[in-house]
Amino acid sequence: MQGGDWKQLFKAAGEGDVEMVSFYIRSGLDPNYKHPEFLSTPLIESAQNGHVEVVEFLLQNGADPAIKSDFDGLTALETAREFRRDKVIAILEKC
Repeated sequence: MQGGDWKQLFKAAGEGDVEMVSFYIRSGLDPNYKHPEFLSTPLIESAQNGHVEVVEFLLQNGADPAIKSDFDGLTALETAREFRRDKVIAILEKC
């Protein structure tokens, strides 16, 4: 599903709000939908900001760690490495 609150899902992922991320995913939003302005996914956004709980939730609910941002061509793992998010790196390296 592309419509609905995909901008709010992306925002919640970036802010580390796992309850809202859960709400939007359970409402049917696609965890792999790329934000058309930021050219990235909720997983990449949460990885960049070091939100471990959100990263774990998204991965458990179908987020694809292999997707690359159209903005910089980086995956969630590469983004986590760039921003030195060690806990997120450890999670994504297991994928």
